[in-house]
Amino acid sequence: MQIVKRNIELKVDDSLMRVYVASPKPAGKYPGIVFYSDIYQLGDAIIRLVNYLAGFGYVVAAPEIFHRIEPVGSVIEPNDLGRMRGNDDARRTLISEYDADTRAVIDFLKNDNSVIADKIGTLGFCIGGHLAFRAAFEGEIKACVSCYPTGIPSGKLGKGVADTIHRFEEIKGEMLLIFGTQDPHISENDRHTIINALENAKVHHHFFAYEAEHTFMRDDGYRFDAVAATSAWREIIAFLERKFKR
Repeated sequence: MQIVKRNIELKVDDSLMRVYVASPKPAGKYPGIVFYSDIYQLGDAIIRLVNYLAGFGYVVAAPEIFHRIEPVGSVIEPNDLGRMRGNDDARRTLISEYDADTRAVIDFLKNDNSVIADKIGTLGFCIGGHLAFRAAFEGEIKACVSCYPTGIPSGKLGKGVADTIHRFEEIKGEMLLIFGTQDPHISENDRHTIINALENAKVHHHFFAYEAEHTFMRDDGYRFDAVAATSAWREIIAFLERKFKR
């Protein structure tokens, strides 16, 4: 399916938040997805993932997660200096500010003429995987895809300690988790902690673990694994279609 692309601006706490939106080109109404990047924001590799997902029939809205700190349109390079910069931006952002951004993007999707208002999900990578978990606390989120989410057991997300793992009972939608077994940022123990907490909270969930490293779905880095990424996308697309296109 061909897509159209646009940038919109949302005001959150008096800060201008750019949101990149990719939508199916054919006229109609489609499910909406709140899409979270990793710490490098909306660089080419992430935009390709947004566009890819939109091509399966979704209105995908990806906010700049550090808009209170970085100028509009800032892309952080995925190298050592960029990692320092992105992690510093993350540490300086209040958890309540991340949550406010989520609420703003959900409200945008609910009110967009091309979105089916009662069919909204979320997807994210790395820090964005953690943000997708928190988005799932919102009642509108029917499906959440979290790819190698960082900081959930430890509460590491922004300024302060995130209470994410203690709030799983608030999740009413269904979860799909994607992990890499060679990921040093999410240990085997952390993976089990997350899955056990979901089971204890009686959250309907599925998970897949690939013999791959962190960020294995980014196609611009040395850790990219085409086989694992293709398999993960197959599961993601099937999951979202089952939730939204019955």
